[in-house]
Amino acid sequence: MTLTEELRVADAQGRKVGWRGWAALVVLMLPVLLVAVDNTVLSFALPDIARDLGPSSAEQLWIIDAYPLVLAGLLVTMGTLGDRFGRRRMLLIGASGFAAISALAAFAPSAGWLIAARAGMGVFGAMLMPSTLSLLRSIFTHRDQRRLAIAVWAAMFSAGAALGPIVGGILLEHFSWGSVFLMAVPVLVPLLVFAPLLLPESRDPHPGRIDPLSIVLSMATMVPIVFAIKEAAVHGFGVTVPLLVVFGLGFGVLFVRRQLRLETPMLDMRLFSLGSFTGALLVNLLSVIALVGFLFFVAQHLQLIVGLTPMDAGLALVPGMVAMIIAGLAVVPVAQRVDARIVVPVGLAFSTAGYVMVALSATDADLTLLIWAFVLLGIGIGAAETVSNDLILSSAPPQKAGAASAVSETAYELGAVLGTAVLGGILTSLFRTGMVLPEGITGSLAGAARETLAGAMNVADQLGGAVGDQLRAAAAHAFDSGVVVTALVGAGLVVIAAVIAATTLRTTPTNEESDVARHQTGPDPR
Repeated sequence: MTLTEELRVADAQGRKVGWRGWAALVVLMLPVLLVAVDNTVLSFALPDIARDLGPSSAEQLWIIDAYPLVLAGLLVTMGTLGDRFGRRRMLLIGASGFAAISALAAFAPSAGWLIAARAGMGVFGAMLMPSTLSLLRSIFTHRDQRRLAIAVWAAMFSAGAALGPIVGGILLEHFSWGSVFLMAVPVLVPLLVFAPLLLPESRDPHPGRIDPLSIVLSMATMVPIVFAIKEAAVHGFGVTVPLLVVFGLGFGVLFVRRQLRLETPMLDMRLFSLGSFTGALLVNLLSVIALVGFLFFVAQHLQLIVGLTPMDAGLALVPGMVAMIIAGLAVVPVAQRVDARIVVPVGLAFSTAGYVMVALSATDADLTLLIWAFVLLGIGIGAAETVSNDLILSSAPPQKAGAASAVSETAYELGAVLGTAVLGGILTSLFRTGMVLPEGITGSLAGAARETLAGAMNVADQLGGAVGDQLRAAAAHAFDSGVVVTALVGAGLVVIAAVIAATTLRTTPTNEESDVARHQTGPDPR
């Protein structure tokens, strides 16, 4: 029996945790829920922030973008530092800093201060997320219990995404925009109290030295690429976008070459030669793109065409989020008996069906149909995320759990950005191409009406009367016609994810993967 096979047998027969382990899981879910809510709640507060602080259009974008840009750039670095200095320590530092800066952001006197606070939240947020997933790996050594813990972890992301619009609506209805930042304090204080009592410290016993150049190269890789994707989503593909991509990819090549030369790399690139590790990452990435892209156009349809309030639109999406949570938990016993190459593609078939349902009836989709479509999408995404995250952690050596978790989190962040940039960009382009203005709308009003669905609806409200009604109908038709193509593209991405899962995910390692893992964990001690 190879060392990797012995590790997997030990993993499957690992000691089961008692109540303290599950209590630790509850504590670890607090930052996950907070970050998931924070990803969606700010967009609802932006109008109030704009009225209060008077930011320019560029500053408004940076208020949104500063956090994910810094977060994406530092995830791998913070995951590696957690492996070296202790994952619990990194979690506590991240929670303390995130809560403190969130409280300061709530009382920011200007847009510049708020942008700086958002960047600071990105620094400490990058400490939080890899630590939660890597600590799960060290606490839940029994494979079946770890699958369930990871299912709960993924479910918290889904719950947070569903709660974001609802929480934002409630807070902004009764309090100022600063309340969306202050909510971090009551969520993270219990973490700071109970984490030292319930969470064991874990780290890589042989971390090697810190390599500052690798840290700089990783940031120089991620930040330009993420910023380029956001620029493409907002302003289209100008000269800046390809330059940023080339810049980021160039530093990415230098980063990879340096990791391959180092005796103890910051990120062991040999992990990517493991079929299950790389395949699970790609499934994660494509699944998040599909999920975020779906939410992008469904949220607009529900609010601007159906006419729901943000809170009601959020409530309409709750059944899909609940289905995602249930599927993520229900797949755990199934994954114990059925190979991942079967479980994940079957789950993603539900998501494909949800997208196809939207594509076939987008121009006359009612609220009930969209709810059911999102339920189908949620079933597939929930099952796929649980299994793929478990494979990412189990494919990597335990001492590298922080780095592996950080790579998984980076896939999440890139997927969220690409979901808006790719599917949102396609839909925006199709809307502008298909928008036919009623006669008599010219000048700046015509330009605003052709720009976005929200712009067209605002112009329709200004014009009123028969012309306003005609514009509203034309905008709805152009948008929903674009949804048909966008939904088919989304379905295609899910199918690609299913094919990758069927061809790369393995419950047991291949000989090649065993060799790689043996190299990472050291020589066979026998």
